[in-house]
Amino acid sequence: MRSLAIGATGMLAQQLNVEVISHNIANMNTTAYTRRRVEFQDLLYQNLRRTGSQSADNGSLVPVGVQVGLGVKTAAVYRITTQGNLTQTQNSLDTAINGKGYFQITLPNGETAYTRAGAFQLSDDGTIVTVDGFPVQPNITVPTDAIDVTINSSGEVLVSIDGQVTPSNVGQFQLATFPNEAGLLAIGENLFLETPASGAATTGVPASDGFGKMQQGFLETSNVNVVEEITNLITAQRAYEMNSKVIETSDQMMSTISNLR
Repeated sequence: MRSLAIGATGMLAQQLNVEVISHNIANMNTTAYTRRRVEFQDLLYQNLRRTGSQSADNGSLVPVGVQVGLGVKTAAVYRITTQGNLTQTQNSLDTAINGKGYFQITLPNGETAYTRAGAFQLSDDGTIVTVDGFPVQPNITVPTDAIDVTINSSGEVLVSIDGQVTPSNVGQFQLATFPNEAGLLAIGENLFLETPASGAATTGVPASDGFGKMQQGFLETSNVNVVEEITNLITAQRAYEMNSKVIETSDQMMSTISNLR
């Protein structure tokens, strides 16, 4: 009885759906988190009577045919890369990207990762780093005698030093964009890696054509809509229950057949 297997595929699909939704809700307060969405596809079909086959010797064709579906499968879990809101933090090193672009981060193995989470700190030598201590490209070092740090919209880092009237420019942030942002590989810790699906990174300075502006003292919030996620969770739960009902009904039908005398 195909309905048993079909109902099982439906339950597995909705189980994954609930897992993705729960991941979104768990990260509702994660800086710059982009919510995920599951995309489903129907499985292969069995042709009990093929459409377009001849039904008689005179060449008459079957107009519709009989196809029986075999269930559902997960096609993708993709990121919805809409920008989150910007929230003010009053921290001079917190920096949000208003528009397109990713910060470039140097990992311990020398590989370049990408992130939109701009919660930066200073290392022991004054280098601007992530909360895990990974340096932000290009390496920008704030002098130890700096009394104030300003990051303008184009990513220039200006420091005020006691006794100097004019602020000193100690570096400028570089941003990266991708043809397909959804193709980036998430590795956790708010970091992504370039993949063949994302395309090669294009780098440039903030506020230039195709790149967002820097906003000092702000962080980008998650783009998770809690009301929408709770609604999706209820819908997934009901779909799971209905698929379990299909299995229960199929089992009752098989029991009826086995009890025939």
